[in-house]
Amino acid sequence: MRISLVAVALAVLLPAAARADLLMDLQALTEKSNDTKAAAVEGLAAGGHERALPILEAYLDGRLFQVKADDRLVIGEEEGRGYRIFDAVTGEAAGELGKRKLRKVRINNRLRQVVKAALGGLTLGSPDPAARMRAADAVFRSAPAEMVAPLEAALASEENARVAERLRRALAATRLVNAEDSALRVAALQTLADFTDPDVRALVAGVLRNDDAGSPLEADAAVRAAAEETLATIERALEFNRFLASIFQGISLGSVLLLAAIGLAITFGVMGVINMAHGEMVMIGAYTTFLVQEVFRTSFPGAFDYSLAVAIPAAFLVTGLVGIGIERGIIRFLYGRPLETLLATWGLSLILQQLVRSIFGPTNQEVGNPTWMSGAWEVAGGLTLTYNRLWIIVFALMVFALLMALIRFSSYGLQMRAVTQNRPMASSMGIRTGWVDAMTFGLGSGIAGMAGVALSQIDNVSPNLGQGYIIDSFMVVVFGGVGNLWGTLVGAFSLGLVNKFLEPYAGAVLGKILVLVVVILFIQKRPRGLFALRGRAVEN
Repeated sequence: MRISLVAVALAVLLPAAARADLLMDLQALTEKSNDTKAAAVEGLAAGGHERALPILEAYLDGRLFQVKADDRLVIGEEEGRGYRIFDAVTGEAAGELGKRKLRKVRINNRLRQVVKAALGGLTLGSPDPAARMRAADAVFRSAPAEMVAPLEAALASEENARVAERLRRALAATRLVNAEDSALRVAALQTLADFTDPDVRALVAGVLRNDDAGSPLEADAAVRAAAEETLATIERALEFNRFLASIFQGISLGSVLLLAAIGLAITFGVMGVINMAHGEMVMIGAYTTFLVQEVFRTSFPGAFDYSLAVAIPAAFLVTGLVGIGIERGIIRFLYGRPLETLLATWGLSLILQQLVRSIFGPTNQEVGNPTWMSGAWEVAGGLTLTYNRLWIIVFALMVFALLMALIRFSSYGLQMRAVTQNRPMASSMGIRTGWVDAMTFGLGSGIAGMAGVALSQIDNVSPNLGQGYIIDSFMVVVFGGVGNLWGTLVGAFSLGLVNKFLEPYAGAVLGKILVLVVVILFIQKRPRGLFALRGRAVEN
């Protein structure tokens, strides 16, 4: 049984129903007959009582209970081992009860559809646009014939463009499912061609289904032809949206690789050091974010949205100091011995991983997203851009721009470039190459720490976090050109895009192997990468 047009009209026209009718409909929800329960749902919607909406929502969510002692109907909110209960009729708090003292009012899938349709009718006129949008979506899923007129009325008065689109989609779906006029159904299919979400695709594809014998279930040839055309249009739009989604995911991966590799490009280019502990700098930055957020959770919970603004400089300082300590304590004694440097930094990476396991444990740590990084921007059906990845792309480009400005316009950047191009000549001109090495290693490690802040928003914070990016970071640096920041930028986004376009066809693992093979073949032709550094020392 579905909610009738009369029920919806009454729900709008009558602001309050008789208490006796409300109680009668509530009690009917506890009956065994599904038809009786469906009629009770219709009665609640038709009565127009202000308590109808929260009661139906609680019933749908499984929060409507009957007190065993006196058969009262209450709405329960789980708390500890029991429930905080509220009188279903008045909404007033009624204390707490254990689970054994309550009996859940049962609901099945058929009744859920009835309730969703009723909720849709009750909230189409809500002053809240989000509530009206949810109502339109609920009607789209259930598509009851009785909702055609209310949808038409709601659409005619709707001023919000996004809500109007959802209402138009729901109205077209309802007409497609219920209309007997072939022209109306064809028009509905033509309207649905403007929507590219998978739910619409499934609805249109259902029109083209065949029975077990292979005969079409839809007898109207005009409707089937319109459905085929609409389905083809939706498929083309979905394919284009998947292409755009792959580009976004590739750019997102490229921004992560850029953050992880840019510090490595600096240390590798200036110092010639293969730092196998670079991934652990990323990991330390992520754990610094975790500690900063813990302080905000315990001491400043209302300011949690600002935690990342504190975590970014904190991670830069912590990992920068760790990097300077590594350079002064280990690496400066191994210059000119690349194999020993590689082994020493690899051993250091294992030590740092175990140290973090000993302090924080081997399990993942909880790092939250601030509200401005939560959620997603739905551009079109099948194309959704998550805010956290959008912000990481912006953050990566900002870090790159600031680093380029530092190298191009500061005296430290001038000294770094001099050391990169010709270390002996820079030393003879009075540049303290040891100081430049230490600061450069600290700068590269600090940027890796900021990469850890970004990665903590999209990946698990664990002792193995950095290991998943170290190989890709080396590939980016070698492919783009050792020590060249523009090459690192191009290499990061190129490899990110190639990875994401290969994954649907080759899988994640085989896709990475293919990328590695391509990079190896490329390096055979251009050993210095896309953008080779120029300088007397480099060319010699």
